[in-house]
This record gives sequence, structure tokens and C-alpha cells, in this order.
Amino acid sequence: MLSNVRVVLINTFHPGNIGAAARAMKNMGLSKLYLVEPEEFPSEEADSRAAGAKDLLDSAIVVSTLEEAISDCQLVIGTSARTKRTFDLPLLNARKGAERVVAEAQSGEVALVFGRETMGLHNHELQQCNFHVYIPANPEYPVLNVSQAIQLLCYEIFMSAENKTYSEVEEEYPRHKEMALFYEHMEKVLRLTNFIIPQHEGKVLEKLHRFFNRSRPERTELNMLRGILTSVEETVEKLKK
Repeated sequence: MLSNVRVVLINTFHPGNIGAAARAMKNMGLSKLYLVEPEEFPSEEADSRAAGAKDLLDSAIVVSTLEEAISDCQLVIGTSARTKRTFDLPLLNARKGAERVVAEAQSGEVALVFGRETMGLHNHELQQCNFHVYIPANPEYPVLNVSQAIQLLCYEIFMSAENKTYSEVEEEYPRHKEMALFYEHMEKVLRLTNFIIPQHEGKVLEKLHRFFNRSRPERTELNMLRGILTSVEETVEKLKK
């Protein structure tokens, strides 16, 4: 199941952290590394820090956006030292987050997303996640180096898989790209029915994205929602005739 878990690094500045991340992953049985717009990669320093995990660097997938990195994932977990954010998600500590990762990795791809060394994840990136995971630490200085955070979370994932401390997940969840198509469909219908007025859009779409990412409809439920949207579209078209 660990083969379904990927680590996603966004805009990593220091190539040494990429190498250290690969080493931490291999220590704990993880092998999928995705890099979103790294500042410098490939890099000799990354190779040096990776030590015996250079094969993970060689197979790392470099993409331009977070959307590309998580499009086929059913669960996306964002990591942050801050537990209070402008954009709130269900919050899990490292151990509970690892249990969730392992439980869902049995049936689909799971992404663990790490932000920049200095700023972490932006709110618009957290909007694409289902959960927010943090590592409990000294409140006077809770900030960890990104490679240290990866090591700790990968350890918790490994231990959860080894000790079977996770609960079975029976639901089948849609992939991120399926949710993206649903959001596009929903926006189209909301504009068609004038629920969203161009001059006064506010944060309706942002709040709806937040709601559905948090509530996580199952695949069958998402199909029902898509069916409702299609029915609304067809009804509006009939009324126009």
C-alpha cells in the first residue's frame, strides 16, 4: 500500500532538502516523489544528500502545478506548522494523519503535500487538500526543516502500516481531477441560473470548494450531484424555448 503514497514538494528552494527528502522516504519504504517547480533540480547537492536514495531522485516527477501532481489522487493532505489558518481544514496530528494516509492508500493514490522552506503552503494550495496535518512540537519553536518534517511523517506512515493501526475505509472516493470537473460544472450551472452574478461574485465558489473538500462526497454521491446539475441545465434550456 505504501506504493500508493506520494510526497509532493512545492517550489523547494534548497536542492539539499530534495535529496534529504528522498533519503527519508526510502528509509520508510516510500518511493514516489513529485516536485512542483523546484528552484534547482537536478542537482549534485540533491544527489549527495540523497545518499543511497538517488534512485528516487532519478524517478522523481517534475510538474508545473500542484493540480498536475495530485490529479489522480483520492486523498490530499497538506502539511503546516500553523494550526490556525485563514483557510480551515479538518486538522489531524502526525499520527492520526498517517493512519488516514495508510487506510486510504489501500484503495487509491494519496498525496502528502509540503510547502516552501520559508512560507510553507499558500492558502490556495490548502484549498486543494482534504486535511491539514501538523507535527506537535514545542510551542515556543514549532517550525521544522522540511526534510525533518518529511522524515517524521514518513516514519508515522511506516509504523501505521507495520502495526496496522489504521481503520479500513470502505467508501470509494473520487479523484482530484473528478472533483475539479465537478467544480467546473457547478460553476457553469450557478452562472447559468444567475446564482452567481459577475458584478457581485464574492467568495461563493471558494466557500463551496471548501465545503466539498471538507465533506468529501463518495464517488456515487458525486455522480448524483453531477446528475442534479445536468438536470438543472436541461430544465433551464427548456424554459428558454
